[in-house]
Amino acid sequence: MMILSRTFVAAVVGILSAATGVNAIMNGVGKLPGLSPSSSIRYFIDISDAVMGYNAWNAFACNVNETLIIQTAQYMKDYGLLDAGYNHVNLDDCWAMKNRSSTGEVMSDSIRFPSMNNLTNQLHALGFYAGIYSDSGWFTCARYPGSFMHEEQDAMTFQSWGFDFLKYDNCAIPFDDIIQEGMIGKYQRMADALAAVAEKTGTTLIFSLCEWGWSQVWLWGAQISHSWRIDGDITPHWNSLASIINSASFITQATNHFGRNDLDMLEIGNGNLTYDEAKTHFTAWALVKAPLLIGTNASHLLATISQEMLSILKNQEIIAVNQDPVYGTSISPFRWGINPDWTYNATYPAQYWSGPSENGTVFMLINTLSEPADMFFNLTESPWIRAGIQYSVRDLWTHTDNGTAVRSFTAMNVPAHGAVALLLKEDGNEPAGLVPPCAGEALSQCTAENGTNYS
Repeated sequence: MMILSRTFVAAVVGILSAATGVNAIMNGVGKLPGLSPSSSIRYFIDISDAVMGYNAWNAFACNVNETLIIQTAQYMKDYGLLDAGYNHVNLDDCWAMKNRSSTGEVMSDSIRFPSMNNLTNQLHALGFYAGIYSDSGWFTCARYPGSFMHEEQDAMTFQSWGFDFLKYDNCAIPFDDIIQEGMIGKYQRMADALAAVAEKTGTTLIFSLCEWGWSQVWLWGAQISHSWRIDGDITPHWNSLASIINSASFITQATNHFGRNDLDMLEIGNGNLTYDEAKTHFTAWALVKAPLLIGTNASHLLATISQEMLSILKNQEIIAVNQDPVYGTSISPFRWGINPDWTYNATYPAQYWSGPSENGTVFMLINTLSEPADMFFNLTESPWIRAGIQYSVRDLWTHTDNGTAVRSFTAMNVPAHGAVALLLKEDGNEPAGLVPPCAGEALSQCTAENGTNYS
């Protein structure tokens, strides 16, 4: 077990205590070393990579209890999902009693969750971090006690129970004359509470905002949290996935190692998504560096899911991009495709995306049509590609090396609602004498050293 020095902890807590206003969570947590979930002393959790794990809501809603959560964690471990990187198991709503104690403490349901410390101890022993849920209003969305006016008390309770992660919702907002805050101030209250608890105890929680994309959260979310929802609740239907991808396409610059856009939980294993739709779902969520939280009945999923579907969740080449230790930034669209660039269209979102990774340039192509299509792009349409260089092509889904791309690439017969994920690496100079001498947009200004324009 690694024990951090008192000096180190004191220095970090000093940073937290000095943080005020909108900077209360900007405490360096994202790049500090963390302990494993089984360690008996939890100081700071390394969240420089996107959170991966499980959330119980989409599968079970309020029908949760300690036994179910531990069984789910065991299934996750038995089927290799923990080894694949899914190391959080998070409660959602409905874990509490309907009323607080006489001294104001939030209490876990005495029947379904008789001991939260027992729950978190078991999760930690299995190798998982443990997550809990609350709300910034009077009540949670299911009408259990919210944390408004109890922020520090609840934060201390969650810490004492051994939780590592807090999802914080947006229901039951107090009247204006009571709260006298906008969206930032409403969430700042819990950010300040978490900072105060960190100062007192030397531990903190990953703080995940669930404000449904209100108030342009991508502009300020990183100042007070580690992730923030960018849209409403997801459903297991293609139109929901397409709409969320569309929303994400305009705000990719908000994501980095210290905070990230949250596109909501994964729906793989739910509803009637086709294999290709599920693959596109996972590709988009992973490559924009969003949290990856499985949201299905794990026992049902793992007992009945096809190996194809399970392989989506365990694709290590895709996960490696999501967890890239060098580049925390999202991929971004370089061409919208069907629509003119920068078109907001929830049915046909941007189709051509790219971004840097520690191993090369990553491309994502999404066929938003309801029929197969070939998808073509010039390499230098991506700002991360160098002119005059040829590139080796790695398919991150077929796990094959697919030759060399010179100036352009065409993905053939991409399935309806399907995706292609590629990793391009520099592979020497392109062949000499290619015509035209400039590729892509540069052609309009293609000029010889003597001033002659190519046309």
